Order: sequence, then structure tokens, then C-alpha cells
Amino acid sequence: MASGSDWVAFCDCDFLFNTDIREVFEGLDDSKAVYCVQHEYTPAHTIKMDGKAQSTYPRKNWSSFMLFNCSHPDVQALTPSVVNSATAAYLHRFEWVTDDAAIGALDLDWNFLEGEYPKPDYVPRVIHFTNGGPWFEQWQNCDFADLWLQERNLYAGSEQVAHRMKVYA
Repeated sequence: MASGSDWVAFCDCDFLFNTDIREVFEGLDDSKAVYCVQHEYTPAHTIKMDGKAQSTYPRKNWSSFMLFNCSHPDVQALTPSVVNSATAAYLHRFEWVTDDAAIGALDLDWNFLEGEYPKPDYVPRVIHFTNGGPWFEQWQNCDFADLWLQERNLYAGSEQVAHRMKVYA
């Protein structure tokens, strides 16, 4: 963790972490309000997860994985009232950050957009199935689907899951 600050992570629900998330907190600059992967791309698909229309806008997918510096004034200004009344554009485009220099950059493989970038020769630290993932029948053959399915099977076979299934049966 960065010294002297309280950092928290947020990510969308369609991520697969292939490393210990604690690694992302190493070496952060406490002067930054937020860190994210600063994607510069045009979406490859016109339709995304659940058949929804894909949209293009500035800073697309930056907000899908963020590290917030809870000690920074810009983050402290994100009160529940502000977040609940702000437009999606205001939040997703980071208009709430008063100085663009307060947005730190993470390496691409902390939010690798499966299907939007060519598949690398290595396994990214974090895979984002932004267009749809292997939990959908039509996405069973996407890049890195095998890794997601392997994790699902490990989870489904765990003792905790088996116990919960007995309790709720």
C-alpha cells in the first residue's frame, strides 16, 4: 500500500484476476486521486454483454477498474449525494477529478479488455470480459475462457460452496 493513504479498489463484475490484487497497490503516488488503465481505443463490437448496444465516449472503460485514494480531496468530494445525482458521463469520464494530473496510469494488463485488444503471448494480470464472458454460452470460445472456466470449476468444487448448497437446499 502507498504510505500515508487509504486506497481502495473498484472493478466491474466481469473481471478475472490472475494475480494477487495487493500487487496493484505497490508504489502508488499519494498525490493522485485515482489510478486506472487509460485505454485509448474504439470498441471492436457494436453489441456488448447481454445484447446491449456498445457506445463510444472519452475515457471508455477507464472506470471499470479504479484505485481510489480516499485521502484525496477529489475522492472525498464523491459523497453519496454526488454519486447518486451525477450523470454517468460525469462519473465515467472522470469529470469529478479537478486536475487531470491527479489521474494515475496503470499498465494495460491490470484491465486487459478481452476481445478489444489482440490476445497477448502471456496471461494478463487482470482480464476484463467487457463484451461478454464464458458464463454466457455464446462466449465460451473467447480468449482466456479456459482460465475463467477453470476458476469457476474450482469454486464450484470447493468445500464452502458444497456446504452452502446443502444449507440452502
